[in-house]
Amino acid sequence: MDDRAFMAEAIALAEEGVREGLGGPFGAVVVRKGKIIGRGQNRVLTDGDPTAHAEMVAIRDACRRLGHFQLDGCTLYSSCEPCPMCLGAIYWARPQRLVYACTHEDASAVGFDDSFIYQEMALPVDKRSLTTQQLMREEGLRPMRLWAEKEDKTEY
Repeated sequence: MDDRAFMAEAIALAEEGVREGLGGPFGAVVVRKGKIIGRGQNRVLTDGDPTAHAEMVAIRDACRRLGHFQLDGCTLYSSCEPCPMCLGAIYWARPQRLVYACTHEDASAVGFDDSFIYQEMALPVDKRSLTTQQLMREEGLRPMRLWAEKEDKTEY
């Protein structure tokens, strides 16, 4: 299979998800060595989970199958340019490539506008619309120090 075939699968998952009422019009697959190892559809409505975007579902599926938290040597195909949350997860998962079909402008045109998130992230914390407060930093640093001192940790 090639890029077009894998993208066609991601798009087919998006279409199926819309028809079945799972969530928004988004699908994704994770491919490694020419085989699909993870599939995802937007499941926000079905799962009642705002993080159940197609890319997140596909990443979770692929990582479970691989038994590892990183997607080394993988390509993620998404029916749409990932939102900020998904893009962050994709970077954390570290696939080799990301390929997408529709743009975030296309998603915005049908009601999935995430531009406000990009705008909010660019603001200082005290200027964001979400009231945010820092509390108990010193206590919160304890687990950070434990991690820093841990000799048998898995780096990621």
